[in-house]
Amino acid sequence: MSTTLAPSWRGALDALPDTPDKIPAFFFAHGSPMLSWMKATSGDPNSSYLGEGGVLYQFLSDFGPTLLKKYQPKGIVVFSAHWETEDARLVTDYGDENPLLYDYYGFPKPLYDLQFKSRGDTSLAQRVVDLYTKAGHKSRLSPATETRGSDGRGFEGPGLDHGVFIPFRVMFGEVFTEIPIVEVSIDASLDPEKNWQIGKAVAQLREEGILVLSGGLIAHNLRERDCFTPTTASELHKSFDRAVHEAIQVKDAAERKKALVALPNHHGFRSMHPRADHFVPIYVAAGAGEGGNVLTLGDMYGIPTFAFGV
Repeated sequence: MSTTLAPSWRGALDALPDTPDKIPAFFFAHGSPMLSWMKATSGDPNSSYLGEGGVLYQFLSDFGPTLLKKYQPKGIVVFSAHWETEDARLVTDYGDENPLLYDYYGFPKPLYDLQFKSRGDTSLAQRVVDLYTKAGHKSRLSPATETRGSDGRGFEGPGLDHGVFIPFRVMFGEVFTEIPIVEVSIDASLDPEKNWQIGKAVAQLREEGILVLSGGLIAHNLRERDCFTPTTASELHKSFDRAVHEAIQVKDAAERKKALVALPNHHGFRSMHPRADHFVPIYVAAGAGEGGNVLTLGDMYGIPTFAFGV
């Protein structure tokens, strides 16, 4: 995988097939609040790689418009590493304006004033619930009157979490009301197979003009921050990153699934993920795109994006 800051992803984005009748499902690197705070600075590996204007920011700036142009989606269904539920799959039903949940701690005050104006859609949210019900999963709508957790200011509330609105501000702009967005919770067991099935249950949406996105990170260890960038990562960190790409590149779909599901057993997994929450969204995307080919779009260390079901 690439460890440079060159925009090597543009050819891969151009190579995505124009198939609005069967849109791929995407696992994407959702980044952190740094995308809206820490300006990319030469000589600072964290900001130049993950900060505002850095390599991930540049990729997301290209990724979002590419998705809209190629697929002209009727709506977006998004899963995030930052929303887990233990029993039922909850689906946001926020109506004309999606609130935001500033679910991060210890950042400068301006980060709690960030805006991303978008809307929900009850019919799309209900369609998601119906698909889960049909597949044998418990599911229900979660309205704006229902809290889904606490945020970095200590307030309980509903809203799209920062794993959604932070990257979406970069991908789609601060005002994005053209098409609706609904968010769905992942399974709190963090079990690969259970979350694979969560994605598989909504695969039909891809043939209905709905863009399915699942956001997480390949590198996410806040206790070993060296893991986040290629210039500071250890060989153990890099060995896991390579293992992810090797699993993705397996041609046979059944064997590829085995390789992906086995990744939490890799000797470098816990050095990247003390808890699996940021890795599990890859299984949701893979389930939604089960059986097709996979394309690597952004192949940067720790922050790749994959298209499943191509």
